[in-house]
Amino acid sequence: MEAAAAIETHRDTLILQFERVRSYTETLCRPLAIDDFQIQSIVQTSPPKWHIAHVTWFFEAFILSRFLPEYKPFHPRFDFLFNSYYYTHGEMYPRPKRGQLSRPTVEEVHQYRASVNDRMRELMDSVDDTKWDELAFLVILGLNHEEQHQELMLMDVKHNFSVNILKPAYRHDLKTPSGESRPMRWLERAGGIHQMGRGGEGFAFDNERPRHDVLMRDHRLADRFVTNSEYQAFMEEGGYDDPALWLSDGWALIQRESWHHPLYWEQIDGCWMQFTLGGMRELNPHEPVSHLSYYEADAYARWAGKRLPMEGELETILAERPVNGNFSDSELLHPAPAGDAGQWYGDLWAWTSSPYTAYPGFKPLAGSVGEYNGKFMSNQMVLKGGCCATPYGHTRASYRNFFYPNERWAFTGLRLAEDA
Repeated sequence: MEAAAAIETHRDTLILQFERVRSYTETLCRPLAIDDFQIQSIVQTSPPKWHIAHVTWFFEAFILSRFLPEYKPFHPRFDFLFNSYYYTHGEMYPRPKRGQLSRPTVEEVHQYRASVNDRMRELMDSVDDTKWDELAFLVILGLNHEEQHQELMLMDVKHNFSVNILKPAYRHDLKTPSGESRPMRWLERAGGIHQMGRGGEGFAFDNERPRHDVLMRDHRLADRFVTNSEYQAFMEEGGYDDPALWLSDGWALIQRESWHHPLYWEQIDGCWMQFTLGGMRELNPHEPVSHLSYYEADAYARWAGKRLPMEGELETILAERPVNGNFSDSELLHPAPAGDAGQWYGDLWAWTSSPYTAYPGFKPLAGSVGEYNGKFMSNQMVLKGGCCATPYGHTRASYRNFFYPNERWAFTGLRLAEDA
């Protein structure tokens, strides 16, 4: 069984999983000062306070209100404040203005979480066996949803802190990645008809199904990410100044935003520095280059005479490998140099050249939770593999992350491919 399918539906086991996931969110919040909970640096990020309230709202809106007819919401306006994008459920507070919500206070949000946790425990303990499977499915969905927000919260905190002139560290005790990069190895992969998508038992989001055939050509995949030093060579050879390397939208973007290097890089006294969740550090040339937009990843691949992998190419090789790597439990919260086994899961989400669209036969979940993935299948690109902020056990080969091609606040990285 893949690690991400390890959340079981047995009642006692699922209750323990509920406690574990909910507690980990609060563990991630402990290094934050009370002032940090309110910051929203860009539209893509959300204040930590909003994250911890929203994942609580999910259980209240889609589970407690459904299974407990007498349930009264903790606060009558929280449904409006903490709904993210579920229009079939109701209206929501504008995303760009989440940082303006000084109230409810952080303390009130924690009281909200505690109240919902208590009611969820009571429900999971007492619900009739005939309703357990229905409840368990939604609880598992809610826990996977919260794990997604655990990752998002770390990425958001990083950006929120990066715009502060003091460059504060989220945690001063984070371990620093060690080791050196090694030459890139290329794995030969046979083309033909392959299968991709989630099949069989175990949890998966609706966008991972159904399993289906895909036609691929013979190809090669790099067994590690492109490093900081390799990306610096692209910069030094004028990669950001050559329009021939860039997609039209990407070229317009870097001109408009004056991009000349990856996000979080800064040159100080002639030395390249990088902002991390552990504060400012000297750029390590052996680490994978991170926080690239799709346009930057694509331009580098073109400069290197290669291309980005397609979703099916990455998924089929991920399916052959154990789901282990540098995840959030590694206590780095930063990508590390490749080991001898290569880099497949963890470290960074790998951009693919595949647009985020529906698989043949895709059917969204019924009800408002059907808005979870399907309605975003436009103008975004697929990423695979998880990252250093992903909770261990959350990802799998079929997992489909997706971002807009201009976004780079996420832990995104660059893997090369080529036709054989």
